[in-house]
Amino acid sequence: MAEPLTLMAVHAHPDDEASGGGILAAYSDEGVRTIVVTCTNGEFGDAPGGIKPGQDGHDEEEVARLRLAELRESARILGVSDLETLGYHDSGMPDWEYRNRPEAFCNIPVGTIADRIAELITKYRPQVLVTYDDQGAYQHPDHVHASQAAQAAAWATGVLAKVYLSTMRGSSWRKIWEALREAGEQVPAWDGDEDRTRRAAASEERITTTVDIRPVLTRKREALFAHGSQIDDSWFSKIPHTVTEAAFGYEYFIRLADTTGAALPESDLFAGLRDGA
Repeated sequence: MAEPLTLMAVHAHPDDEASGGGILAAYSDEGVRTIVVTCTNGEFGDAPGGIKPGQDGHDEEEVARLRLAELRESARILGVSDLETLGYHDSGMPDWEYRNRPEAFCNIPVGTIADRIAELITKYRPQVLVTYDDQGAYQHPDHVHASQAAQAAAWATGVLAKVYLSTMRGSSWRKIWEALREAGEQVPAWDGDEDRTRRAAASEERITTTVDIRPVLTRKREALFAHGSQIDDSWFSKIPHTVTEAAFGYEYFIRLADTTGAALPESDLFAGLRDGA
């Protein structure tokens, strides 16, 4: 009996699954089994009221409980079949001293995390695995670490048909930033960070696969707003609706590994794996 079509997405924090939630919702609607692996509990997100780490009233354990509850609601909205949380401690942003804690996710050996992800790959037997572009514009230490661990697990198990790195076009980010500035929001110029701009351009050049998720865009937004503790006062909540479809109606991927021989470019992560393909 053929294995059911299964997609596994490996993410760093609660709410990351919603940012890339279009494929989860779209493939779930097709009957594909979708597995989300979330590596950290998100302890260094905002507490209710926008209270930041280090400020009075920010309780790491309470924030983690809240964010994991939001994660479960987001997964429900997206139709995720199975949610696995690895329970590692959020590292915080790249320039925060919290990342130097020994328990911070980014300080856990990649091999240790890869072994746990490999166990889940063996358990669920996905044909397709998606994680972040670890060379991309967003260099959050937890995102990079999650990607490297997921890739190591993919190579160690050797059972995946396809491995993808998610990314976003620099041109899409530029549209968002410009729209926010026009709306009066104080955001830096997208091109102000030369390293980020260079990484975004290089990542965009490597895109092999574009998935149209416009039919489920409303659910993707709903899943994002399920993370109200992080989203309600963020720049994301202020993006004009006129920009939303252009910037978020497609999700982009770099095909890192493939055993199917499916031709590039692709519009389907399961190209080459469907009956009759």
